[in-house]
This record gives sequence, C-alpha cells and structure tokens, in this order.
Amino acid sequence: MLCWLAVVPGAAWALVRLAGLERGPLVQAVAFTPYAAGWSLVPLVLALALRRRRPAVVAAVVALSLLGTVIPRAVPAGQPATGGPVLRLLTANLLKGDADARTLVDLVRRHRVDVLAVQEFTPEARAELDRQGLAELLPHRQLNPEVGTTGSGLYARLPLSDGGFRRNTGFHFTQAYATVAVPGAPPLRVESAHPAAPYAPSVVDEWFTDLRAQPRATPDGPLSILAGDFNATLDHAPLRALLATGYVDAADAAGAGLTGTWGPYDGDLIPPVTIDHVLVDRRIAVRSVSVHPVPGSDHRAVLAELRLPAA
Repeated sequence: MLCWLAVVPGAAWALVRLAGLERGPLVQAVAFTPYAAGWSLVPLVLALALRRRRPAVVAAVVALSLLGTVIPRAVPAGQPATGGPVLRLLTANLLKGDADARTLVDLVRRHRVDVLAVQEFTPEARAELDRQGLAELLPHRQLNPEVGTTGSGLYARLPLSDGGFRRNTGFHFTQAYATVAVPGAPPLRVESAHPAAPYAPSVVDEWFTDLRAQPRATPDGPLSILAGDFNATLDHAPLRALLATGYVDAADAAGAGLTGTWGPYDGDLIPPVTIDHVLVDRRIAVRSVSVHPVPGSDHRAVLAELRLPAA
C-alpha cells in the first residue's frame, strides 16, 4: 500500500502532462513538471527497495515518461545550417516598470544586443532607459508604454518597419511588433509576447485564449520570432502547440531549457520555473542562450544569440 500511495500521484501527473489535460489549478501545477520528474525516482527506489514488482514497474514507466520530457531540454540540439548574420536578442519583463534600467542597459551594451523586447513597460521605464543611454545603443523603436502591466516595446540597433502593437483579450497585455532589417538576412518579424498569467483557476480561460492567439510560425514564409513572458513552460500544451507550427524554443535548442526565469525571488518557497522564452523560426540557428537577473523584477532576462539564414 505504501508503494502504491507513492506511485499513484506521479502516474496521475504523467497522464496530465503527456495528454495535455491541464485545466484549472493543474495549469499552475504542470509548470513544476521538471521537479516532479526528479521526484519520480523516489517511488521507484522505494518499490525496488521493498521488492514490490508491480509498483516498481509502474514507477519506472512514470519516471521514464516524465524524465523523457524534461532531460532533452538540458541537451543541445542539432542546428540548421545557416550562413547569414548573427543576431543577439534580449527579452525582459520589467515588473510594472520597476526593473533596474541601468542593469538592463548594461546587459545591452556588454552583450552587443541588436534587439530588445520588453514587457510590463511603463512611461517611467521608457524615460529611465533613455537616461541610462539606451537611445544611443538601440535608436530604432516600436513602443507602447502604459501604466501598470500592459505596456510593451521593441528596441533595435537596426531599422524597423511595419510596426505596431496588438492587445490580448485576456488581461489586455499589449504586444509590440515590427520587422527588423538585418543586413544579409531576409526581413525578420519580431514580437514582444505577453499572454495572460494563469495565477488563479478563474483566469485560466484567458490564459488559453491569449496563448492560442499568438502569431503562428510561417515556416514556408517570412522569418519570425516571438520573445517575452509567455506565462507558460514547455510542459503546457498550448505552448507546445504553438511550437508545433514551426517555432523552436531557443533555450531548449541550446541545452539551457531548464534554467528558471521566474522566481519569485522575494523569499517565497516557490522554486523557479521557465516561463520566459525566445521562440524562433525553425530555419534560424541558435548559438547560445543565457539568463540574467535584473534587480527590481521577479523575472530574469533571456539573451539569445542566433544565426539567421542568408538573404
């Protein structure tokens, strides 16, 4: 009985995750699947130690299922052969504009960032970023600053065109977008993504709606990148469905897919999860991905170095 009591929760978790059955409070729970995968070894060890064959077999299947979904994120994947220029893209959730502007501008300067996508972008954050020198580093911009959490923006070292922003129906978060003119590469559409957050069961429908409304990839058409706070991990079915349209998660491709990007980091006993992503067209090669703390925000900035196809 002890063995079965230990095995059943993991089996239920694996069923929800593999079948994409997350609903209500399970949406939040599924975000912690990498931790559940690690703990899935405990029932297996217990059943083996007590020599209980049937629970051990079920526990082994559960552990293999969960670990099989998680471990590949820590292994670099093969990349498409591309001969175009390198593009460095940084995305950061500014937490109602409270993120430290100097740190963010230093990241842009130090890593020679070409495109910066920001969420929860406010008028005050816009002014402070310019005071810290962002205008000189990334002079081209498509910005929609708003008070609170709904603002969005794109900054670029390279010219932008066809820009604008759209407003999600869930929490009314906006998403700035524009086409970046990268010398030696085809036109590249970049959008600062910010679907609704599933912070309570009552808003899960808004979360589903916003994720399903994200721009699909166009693998036979123009290049595109979605970068930002998706409020979803690779264990959530709607994000996996979006990837299946022709995107690749840059961190997953680089072997950095288990690095947490959201804490919180204020002492709460909640382990980090990976909800900030750079989704790139599958024709784009991912060279590296790194995650950087930004004081004042509960998110970490994600930096992706990419090689684009040649024009």
